[in-house]
Amino acid sequence: MDENNKRILVVDDEERIRRLIRMYLERDDFIVEEAENGKQALEMALENDYDAILLDIMMPEMDGIEVCEELRKEKMTPVIMLTAKGEESNRVQGFEVGADDYIVKPFSPREVVLRVKAVLRRTSSSQLRDGSVQANNLIVFPHLTIDLDAYRVTSNGQEIQLTPKEYELLVFLAKTPDKVYKREELLKEVWQYEFFGDLRTVDTHVKRLREKLTSVSKEAAKMIVTVWGIGYKLEVGE
Repeated sequence: MDENNKRILVVDDEERIRRLIRMYLERDDFIVEEAENGKQALEMALENDYDAILLDIMMPEMDGIEVCEELRKEKMTPVIMLTAKGEESNRVQGFEVGADDYIVKPFSPREVVLRVKAVLRRTSSSQLRDGSVQANNLIVFPHLTIDLDAYRVTSNGQEIQLTPKEYELLVFLAKTPDKVYKREELLKEVWQYEFFGDLRTVDTHVKRLREKLTSVSKEAAKMIVTVWGIGYKLEVGE
């Protein structure tokens, strides 16, 4: 993946953290812009099309949770939350409002760069590649249709707005219907990391996915099945 021209917004009220992240991202040819509080970040994120946003949770003016929640009403820009150790509930809350990933402070700057690259790789691999939409690149179930080229999910003719991570999780389960995946497997395959992850990341995304599907079709939501003590599957039924 070519990082050239990929624009990243770094949001943190501590200048030294912004400067450190900027230095490492710019070494990898990312274009970096900064915001020092939530209010400024939201304005910049809505006015510009960033490829990803690194967003601190604890900030003046408007915290990262509020920023992400407001942003998700308008845009699906990938968001990586920066959280301090011990802010467990904030992290879960972050996922509930649509964050795609999180990094715990203190972090290694190299980890930040790798996480940004992983999020961009996943997003770009899900996006429309050549502008054409082929009708045959669909995953179709009775109450759910996933158009892999247009990056669109519909149920009963209504489009369901998903974050990049929710979409990716749904597609992963949909490609092997009725196969049960352990949460550890989903963390590895969908989030692409084995040891940074928190299993509740998976649970929170499944919960959000079900809620969004339920708002359009209860039948579609019921397809995401919890297999107690093991993990999840997408069940097709008869």
